[in-house]
Parts: sequence; structure tokens; C-alpha cells
Amino acid sequence: MPTTAQPAQAAGTFLLGGDLPVNRMGYGTMQLPGPGVWGDPKDPDEAVRVLRRAVELGVNFFDTADSYGPVVAEQLLKTALHPYADGLVIATKAGLSRQGPGKWWPIGRPEYLRQQAELSLRNLGLDRIDLFQLHRIDPQVPLEDQVGTLKQLQDEGKIRHIGLSEVSVAEVQAAQKVATIVSVQNLYNLSKRTAEELLDFSTSNNIGFIPWFPLATGALAAGDGPLATLAKEHDASPSQLALAWLLRRSPVMLPIPGTSSVAHLEDNVRAAEIELSDEEFDTLTKAV
Repeated sequence: MPTTAQPAQAAGTFLLGGDLPVNRMGYGTMQLPGPGVWGDPKDPDEAVRVLRRAVELGVNFFDTADSYGPVVAEQLLKTALHPYADGLVIATKAGLSRQGPGKWWPIGRPEYLRQQAELSLRNLGLDRIDLFQLHRIDPQVPLEDQVGTLKQLQDEGKIRHIGLSEVSVAEVQAAQKVATIVSVQNLYNLSKRTAEELLDFSTSNNIGFIPWFPLATGALAAGDGPLATLAKEHDASPSQLALAWLLRRSPVMLPIPGTSSVAHLEDNVRAAEIELSDEEFDTLTKAV
């Protein structure tokens, strides 16, 4: 497998919102805080090294959230990368509150979303957030009020683009009546493709699709499974093949594999250099 100094660039670029270019191989910060996505990392210095190494590898799209830590991941980004280089895109989210390790609760009240956006600006050291995503739709609050609050923040110049997380096609269409939606972020990987309809909708409408938990390879990577077999042929890891499949699946796909290890980061990002043949892509697609 060929390697370059900035392998993330091999994934190609996507124009987020039609005007914001990002390399399609990104990085997600969810694994940087402590267990249960709660508290400080076990090794804060390594967390900073991971973020800086990601930039060196050509990653220019970073996904985070106010609830990762909470606030820990956002502050780590600021510590590691501020002042941000030109072209570096930071995406964050609000709409999930935290009561402890592994505990998440949707809150979409307008005053809460506005408060969290203001805090994210401070914690990230930004004047404007490039992509602000509604982390979850709060069933207790009208969707138009939640997205409407983000539209107000956009009109005020505090956020540039609006995205959604864990949504259906119908919910995206409803949100689009209030504001322009440039990205969606749903659970999606080679082994679990329940968001296929949303991915196809996103591809048709040039909406960025950010798959979270992109490396669930399961039995496909075991023994003589198709991932393991192809990985040997490419001199790559099964995880790299799973990421290469995602990149091939759609031009709007923006994988954000996360890790707290520099070694794992380097392995993940180099997946961008793998080119699957039509036959290999079909083999993996049909294996599930």
C-alpha cells in the first residue's frame, strides 16, 4: 500500500455546504475523554499528540461535541490546535446533556441550544463555528424550534453551517423547511447499514454523510472472513479496508474514525490510500 506524508488527502475532498472544502478522511474526538466519554483523558499529552499528528497526516475536518467529557474534547482541540491553521474545519454538536459516564439525555430547548453554542465558541476559541450539529432531536420540543434556534445563530454569524445527527429522511426534509441542512451524522459501517436510505438521500442531495462508529467490522474481520482475506492482499488491516469501503460507498461520505492512540490514528488515516476494485467493493458489500 503506498504511503505519503499526508495520506488523508488521498480520500479526496468534499465541499461542505457547497463552499467549505474538507478532506473526506476526518477525525472524531469522542474517544479522547475518559471512560464513558466522561472526564479527562488517561494521558492528556497523548491526546494532544493525536490531534496534532492528525493535522500532519492531512486531516482538516475534526468532529467534536459539547457533551464529550463534557467540554473536555472541545478544550483539547483548542489546546492542541489553536490558533487554527487556514482550512481547518471544526464541527461540534449540542443537544445531549450528560449526567455521568455513559449517560446521555436529549435537550433541545432553544435557550439551552443557544447557551451551548456560546460555550462551544469559548471552549474552542472560535468566533464562528464552521458546522454546528443538533446532536439529537428532543422529542419534547418542536423540531422547527430546535432547528430555528440554529438558524438564528447562523443569521447572527455565530455558526456557518447546520447539521443533524441520528435522523431519518423525513426529519431532514422537515428541518430543511426551516434551514439549509448541509450534513447528517448517523450510525453506519460495513456491518450495520440501517441508515442506507438516509445515505442515498444525502448522496442525491449533496449532503455530507458523517458515519459514526465506522469501524465495527465484527465477524467479517475474523479468520477467513472477506475483510481479513482482502486485508492480506492489500497488506492492510481489516479496519483500513472497512474505512476504504466507506469512502468508496459514496462521494458524500466523511468518515471520522477516532482513537486516543497516535499509532491507531496513523493506521486509520492511511486507509484513504487504499483503492478497492469494483469486484472487491462488491464482495464486501454483499458479505453482510
